[in-house]
Amino acid sequence: MSQTRILALVGSLRAASVNRQLAEAAVQTAPEGVEITLYEGLGDIPFYNEDIDVPGAVPAAAQALRDAVAAADGVLLVTPEYNGTIPAVLKNAIDWASRPYGAGALQAKPAAVVSASISANAARWSHGDVVKALGVAGSTVVEAAHAHFGVIGERFGAAHPREDAEALTQLGASVHELVVAAQGAGVVSA
Repeated sequence: MSQTRILALVGSLRAASVNRQLAEAAVQTAPEGVEITLYEGLGDIPFYNEDIDVPGAVPAAAQALRDAVAAADGVLLVTPEYNGTIPAVLKNAIDWASRPYGAGALQAKPAAVVSASISANAARWSHGDVVKALGVAGSTVVEAAHAHFGVIGERFGAAHPREDAEALTQLGASVHELVVAAQGAGVVSA
């Protein structure tokens, strides 16, 4: 069996973000034969602009993201909630990876969403917006792979999510469902 590659995109740029920690914990849950890579550099990508999305002008940071998404068998998006919606950096990544429309790197790519916030709502509004944007971008949204984490300030204030058995179980289930979708889609890279 070939290696399954999952790319994790984290919607918070803060180094100590619990959302980043959840993505790091998800890496820990990867079964044998699955590699999860946290994408670095979302903050370096300029806002999407069709004027620079032309051959010879696409910014290197945006092209690197497109290439990484294209090389992945599935994408795991981990999102906080900013003012009741998706963080701009994550929406921008979806915008760049979705172009050209109908043929972008996200087209038919299995994707799962993990959301987390300090509220009991667990970033469900942001989660819904990410799912909507992925669907419009042409991704195959794997609903069985979704996970939500609420009151993260209390839950993970003293310990990294990798030290929380329940969180690892939830993340492991999300990774498992995403991998099954990627393998079932026949997109697993050699």
